[in-house]
Parts: sequence; structure tokens; C-alpha cells
Amino acid sequence: MFSKQLFPLEDTRLFDHVMTDYINGSTTIRPFYTYEFNRSGFENLLTSAAFSGINRQVLVEELKKQAGLVDNTGAKTMAYITSLQEQNVYTVTTGHQLCLFTGPLYFVYKILSAINLCETLQAAFPRKQFVPVYWMASEDHDFAEVNHAHVFGKTITWNSEQKGSVGEFRTEGIDTVLAEMKQILGNAPHAEALYQVFEKAYSGQSNLADATRYLVNALFGEYGLVVLDGNSKTLKSLLKKELERDIFENLSYQQVQATNEKLAQHYKVQVNPREINVFYKSQQQRDRIVSENNTFKVLNTELSFTKEQIQQLISESTDSLSPNVVLRPVYQQKILPNVAYVGGPGELAYWLEYKAMFEAYGVTFPVLVPRQFVSFIDKGTHGKLTKLGLDTRAIFEPLDELVNGFVKKENTGLDIESYKTKLSQVFDALTQDATGIDKTLQGAVEAEKQKALNGLLAVDQKITRALKQRSETDLNQLRGIKAKLFPENTPQERYDNISQYYCKYGAEFIRGLKEQLTYDLSTFRYVVLTETE
Repeated sequence: MFSKQLFPLEDTRLFDHVMTDYINGSTTIRPFYTYEFNRSGFENLLTSAAFSGINRQVLVEELKKQAGLVDNTGAKTMAYITSLQEQNVYTVTTGHQLCLFTGPLYFVYKILSAINLCETLQAAFPRKQFVPVYWMASEDHDFAEVNHAHVFGKTITWNSEQKGSVGEFRTEGIDTVLAEMKQILGNAPHAEALYQVFEKAYSGQSNLADATRYLVNALFGEYGLVVLDGNSKTLKSLLKKELERDIFENLSYQQVQATNEKLAQHYKVQVNPREINVFYKSQQQRDRIVSENNTFKVLNTELSFTKEQIQQLISESTDSLSPNVVLRPVYQQKILPNVAYVGGPGELAYWLEYKAMFEAYGVTFPVLVPRQFVSFIDKGTHGKLTKLGLDTRAIFEPLDELVNGFVKKENTGLDIESYKTKLSQVFDALTQDATGIDKTLQGAVEAEKQKALNGLLAVDQKITRALKQRSETDLNQLRGIKAKLFPENTPQERYDNISQYYCKYGAEFIRGLKEQLTYDLSTFRYVVLTETE
């Protein structure tokens, strides 16, 4: 179905130094993580005493309960959940928001990355077992980030006046969104099958968390993926000590702030911690807790608590507290025997701020694993690239550079660089002769040289404009290719929804992706998949 090409991340121009330095094992970034992303890193973690304090019984019971919230949790997933009772069974986790219809393609890539990493680790460490986990970011309250999907160039948006944690949003009234999706999908080969999955997910479940669980099961259930919702009083009860230390001692803030001061010497800081990294959560509400004059207030509300009342919340109503982006990773690692977190560039950048915080809490810091980064080129687009005489690497060039390079290559043998070289040689010789007569003439000759070079540049720009007019048809094709692979100047994987690909290929699209997005623990590369059939 697909052929695969691999490229160093640097060649794509899509990543900052944090990501490339991490992948390349730079000594600059090494102090900010515990275990290296390679076989020896995993071996060191697996042979340590990590995860001995995990309450596996509570975890398994809660996962079974959550799995029963929908009727399509598969036998393989249930077997994986049961296996987590055993000390030699570990998880590989990725997390993501509850995006409508799964949102952008990288939602799919993240989950398949976690699944495939488990298989890679299973082969490397056959006496262990590895279970893929998708952590639903059900407590996030930024609905605008999850309420839309881009399908076939159109944007579908779910408008709702509900507030609070998005996972608790009722799905009542989403029928109009489903109808819009059905119309956009049209009569494509697998459109009806996909629509049925969407309809059962969103019309058949009462809230967005359960709808997402159903949808993820439908797409990835055959691989035994375990779906975990952190919005659980049972699971949060395992985090009581960390909640107390964050709220009353500001431990997270102190540790992350100290790390950020060191990190900022080399890289851009991704997340700035709060003194308190916990929200107060109730129906239709999730707002920050702040400390003012020995009182704990909830922003944007009239609510306030004494220290004793907060302690009572932690003890008796843990589900009313919700960790933010700083404390959530600690929550994850506190309840799961998790050896790896699979995330995108932004996620791994903020995890790199947390090593000291994890150590202060006595919680295991996992191996940080980049998700697979992917560009997908269909046969039509590949044919256009070939016709234009461009190789796959060209898709990463900025459009202006690509256009200018193409028109000069295709339309003229003019080599402006050779003229610049010749011009410089003439003026260098003139400078030598002139300064032999009077050394004060050097500045005048250099000024004239620069004027001449600027004039040559102006001529080059005029030639380029003329050539573009002669090549307008080819250039329009080139612009179309870039627009398809980088819609709205965004990588395809961060924009397109899976629907437009599933409609064409069906479930085989996901199976084909899984086959190609494998991990090699000795190297990591950007993946370009080209349609072959």
C-alpha cells in the first residue's frame, strides 16, 4: 500500500533544537532526562526498582470498570488490562485531547506509535510484556481546541455553550454535526462504514469521553489498546500525597522553576509552572486554585477554602481536584507502570522540564519517545512531483525557495553565482591595482563592488520573475503540491482528519500505517509514505 522513505529531522526544517538535540543525544540536553531513548535506556529502566510502588490491583479494577462504559472494548484489551496485575507487565502511554472525529492525523500517528513501540520492546525484552495505553485528556477545558475537524478542505465545528472539563460535555445536540460529516463524506467507497462508527460513538454515548473511548476502540481495538480516563476519583486517590505537596509546599513549582532557569540557557522554555498546579473541578467548571493570605481561592468564582478544607477535599473528594499540565505527568507515572511516554515535539519539550520534579516526588521518570512524524503522498501528488523532476526531499523546502530553484533549473542555463564570482574577481584585481597607486582608494572600489553586486541581484530578480511567467502552469502544480502537504502552511499531519483517507482505503489505511510506522531503537527519522497501489 505504501512505500517508505526516512529523513533526518534536520532535513525537514520542521523542528527546533530541543527536538533535534534530543534525538541526536546532545550533551547540552542530556541533564534534563533520566533514561536515553535507545535499547540500553529501556534496559536500565527495566532492571531498576522502578514501579515497585504501583498499586496494580486498584489500577486493574478501575481500568476494567472504565472499559465497561462502552460495549466495544475487545477481548485483547481486556486481557491486557488483566495482565497488568503482573510485576513483569509494563505500559507505554500516549495522551491526547478528545478531538472531534479524532481531530488531526497525528492523533492516529501517536496511538499507532505507542502500539508499535510496545511491539518493538516486546521483541527486545521477550520476558517482559508491554501494553499500549491512550490517556484521554478528558479534564482539559479548552473546548475550542477540540471542537472541530478539517475534512476534504472543509471545517466541521461543534458549537456548544457547555463549560468545564470537555470529557463531561453531553453529546446531545451533536446530530447536526454528524449530518454535516455525512454530507461531506459523500459516496466515497468506505464513507458509510466510517459514518456508522462516528454515529455509534457520538449518538450512542452520553458524553464526549465515552464517545471518544468508543471511537478509539473501533479504530484501534484490534491491537489491544487500553483507554484510560484520568478523571477518576479512584485513580486520583493514589495521588493524594503529591496533591498535598504541590498545594501546600509548592514543590512542583520550585523544582520546575529551578530546572527552567538552567534549560533557558540553551532552549526556549515550553511551560512555566504555577505555584499551585491544581484546578478545582465541578460540573461545568474547572478553574485554578491560588493561595492568598492563607486562604485558597478558586479563580473566576467566589469559592475559597481554608487549609483544612483543602485537606478534606484531598482526603474525601479527590475527584474535585484536577492536575494541570505540570502535575498531570506525575499523576500518570504514579498510577501506571509506564516505561515510555510517546509525544510530539511540544510535549517532549515540557517533559524535559520535569526530571527534578519527578525525583523530588520519588516517581519514576519514563523514557521520552517522539511519536512518528509523517507526511503522506498519494499517487497523484507523487506523479506530479516526478513530472516536475523533483524528489521527495523537495517537499520540505520553503515554497519561495522551491519556486525560484525550479524556474531557474527548468528554463535557463543562467548561473548567477558564476557571474557574481567573476564580478568579484574583477573588482578584487581592480582593488589591488588601485591601492598600489593610492591605498585610500580601497574603500571607493569596495563601495562600487557592492553596488555592482546589488545591481546583479536586481537583474537576477527580474530574470526570475520573467521565468516564473513562462512556467506558470508548472508552478501552479508546485503550489498545489505544497498546499496539499502543508495546508494553511501547516504540516498535513497537524491539519487533515483521518476521514478523507479512511474513506478511500477503509480500515486498511490504519493497518498500512501500523505496518510502516515501526520503531528502530538505534535511530529515529521522519517518515514519508508514498501510495503505491
